[in-house]
Amino acid sequence: MAFNHLPAGVHDALRPLSVRPVTHSVSMAHDQIPRQAGIHPSPRAVLGRLSTGAGRGARITHTEHLPPRPGTHADWPSAIRPEVINAIRAAGIERPWAHQARTAEHALRGESVVVATGTASGKSLAYLAPVLSTLLDGSEEPSGRGTTALYLSPTKALAADQRRAVASFTAPLGTGVRAAVYDGDTPVEEREWVRQYANYVLTNPDMLHRGILPGHPRWSSFLRALRYVVIDECHTYRGVFGSHVAQVLRRLRRVCARYGSSPVFLLASATASDPAVAASRLTGVPVVEITEDGSPRGEVVFALWEPPLTELHGEQGAPVRRTATAESADLLTDLAVQGVRTVTFVRSRRGAELIALIAQERLAEVDRSLPDRIAAYRGGYLPEERRALERALHSGELLGLAATTALELGMDIAGLDAVVVAGYPGTRASLWQQAGRAGRTGEGALAILVARDDPLDTYLVHHPDALFRQPVESTVLDPDNPYVLAPHLCAAAAELPLTEPDLELFGPATEELMPQLEQRKLLRRRATAWHWTRRERAADLTDIRGAGGSPVQVVEAATGRLLGTVDAAAAHTTVHEGAVHLHQGRSYLVRQLDLNDSVALVEEAAPPYSTTARDTTAISILETTTEIPWGDARLCFGSVEVTNQVVSFLRRKLITGEVLGKSKLDLPPRTLRTRAVWWTVTDDQLEEARVHPQALGGALHAAEHASIGILPLFATCDRWDIGGVSVPLHPDTLLPTVFVYDGHPGGAGFAERAFHTAARWLAATREAIAACECEAGCPSCIQSPKCGNGNDPLDKKAAIRLLTTLLAGAPEQPPAAE
Repeated sequence: MAFNHLPAGVHDALRPLSVRPVTHSVSMAHDQIPRQAGIHPSPRAVLGRLSTGAGRGARITHTEHLPPRPGTHADWPSAIRPEVINAIRAAGIERPWAHQARTAEHALRGESVVVATGTASGKSLAYLAPVLSTLLDGSEEPSGRGTTALYLSPTKALAADQRRAVASFTAPLGTGVRAAVYDGDTPVEEREWVRQYANYVLTNPDMLHRGILPGHPRWSSFLRALRYVVIDECHTYRGVFGSHVAQVLRRLRRVCARYGSSPVFLLASATASDPAVAASRLTGVPVVEITEDGSPRGEVVFALWEPPLTELHGEQGAPVRRTATAESADLLTDLAVQGVRTVTFVRSRRGAELIALIAQERLAEVDRSLPDRIAAYRGGYLPEERRALERALHSGELLGLAATTALELGMDIAGLDAVVVAGYPGTRASLWQQAGRAGRTGEGALAILVARDDPLDTYLVHHPDALFRQPVESTVLDPDNPYVLAPHLCAAAAELPLTEPDLELFGPATEELMPQLEQRKLLRRRATAWHWTRRERAADLTDIRGAGGSPVQVVEAATGRLLGTVDAAAAHTTVHEGAVHLHQGRSYLVRQLDLNDSVALVEEAAPPYSTTARDTTAISILETTTEIPWGDARLCFGSVEVTNQVVSFLRRKLITGEVLGKSKLDLPPRTLRTRAVWWTVTDDQLEEARVHPQALGGALHAAEHASIGILPLFATCDRWDIGGVSVPLHPDTLLPTVFVYDGHPGGAGFAERAFHTAARWLAATREAIAACECEAGCPSCIQSPKCGNGNDPLDKKAAIRLLTTLLAGAPEQPPAAE
């Protein structure tokens, strides 16, 4: 029997709202906290009030105080036009910070540059100043369109926010700068104007991939004059998504060369490890890095918060902590009562809906005016819903927001006082990015990380040095992944026939792929070039977000109203027949999932339960790329095929998590070819570890769960990017084996990173299990919220002994990275 732990889109990530009834009493009346407009409360005072009450103080496991930092000014380069400098001064910025001036210098010299400084350090102005100045220069040319620039952001919200920022600077510049957003929400009647007249186009990689590049003849005048490509929040382009974007950028460079331009890349990133290396890998060109942050920073108080254990028990009788969702909803409620403007970040769409709903209900008991000032913000909303929420947040109409990472990326939300992070977001870079949303005006800020009942979260709140004394992660992406590269070669050939000199642009794996694409009759070689052979659009061969198909539309059956969308990869687990679906605080039951038409029909209902999918997984080894001995054990890395099928779902009480029933599902299996790291142990090692045959399955399963939970400390991923399988006797290895694999076709680089850091990764895994205070295993150490086998069997003590024996044979030097 195999025990599996699946990546996002393969298993439902949702947890019950709470595991026991909790009587919440707001810590103080609303009128006891007078607050004047523009006065930011002290973060220490706010945290002090939050920690009052029964047992509240004990939930704070660590408080980190980051002192204020003064800023370092510089002068703008002399080539920046005086009109731009005057516009910046009119916005209240007299002189730039040192890193802004240095970034502008490189940009004006025609050098691609990445500015990787802290959140709210003014990265936008660092690239806006040279871009606006150059656009003004171009607008004075006697003929032609003049110079153009392209801005790419990972989200529509960020592009819209940047458009507002540009407008604030360009109003005094007249018609020399014509900025416009061009994305899926842009009305059709406006798109032609953007193509013909805009000289600063703000879009996203998806629109570049599907719209601009395939239609490049209509963009010829824009591309011919393209001087700068701004890539904002470039640290988000990691894994499969980052690999796709890297190839989209190579296609852009190729089409630009066809029109005689060679744009300079200006990249902005949160603080990252080796930003120049990552930026160069993303763009394919040499990049200079600016990492010394010259901006000032107010005091930041960062608290690590662990919800208490409850009196109830979860799967297999394990003790369960109160959920991060319920705890974060309490904190958002208390912060709203204090008048503290707050964003609560939560990992799942449903979690964002639940936190907002709970806070609204509890605030109604205090002041009937407060519930309307709390809302949820997540992907899948309709465009008009997103824009209304963004306006309300900017205006201050909203006091609190429960948001997914759709709001994490760069939106300049002035005036926020606090950020609550409901569960570790997967990487230190994301954690600091989210925490940095508060205090953006230079005032003090409060950040709180609320731990989920999860091995990594529990480890971090009790090992604060892993958060506050370690550098952020390197960005992992692999543009040579054949599953990524192949469809982009087809798209490139459809844009312009591919020639021999083009192959080098797309990377070393290209030459090997071309014959395969010819054999599949996707490309045909004629004379000196390869041509796209099909009638359909080549850009539609791949979804660069890695969603694996068209999004599933969630439609209200009675009215035909479109409620939103769900990624295709998540449809089997989140909108299967009988699933509970939440949208803007309302509950719906899924009556039918039509996979052929990508539609889920729902009807409004109020079931007293949540739903959790169950599945089965099998894994086979296709190729072992690297193998090294760990004593008698073996550590391996290579290609695997994973077959998964959702077979049933559980209904659980919302409050207690009690299982009410199980229903079977008839959904087709899905197959994934990807990359994995795996380790095997021998019978002699099992005997040495005193792991008896009856305990072997539980020991392997527990080690698999915990290792997946800890891996995000060592690779730029979160547990939803990866999956795992443990098998007491695997048919390919003929030994007890644990696999951890990338949850994306062709791999994303995470399993490879795990292979190269295996000794440290598995040592931290063993420590996390051993340090947990539970007796037999719980969600804080070896249980997984998305286990397809219901967390059965698991053996905590046997897992510790097994990992101890395995690590004893680990080589002193880790395997060298390729």
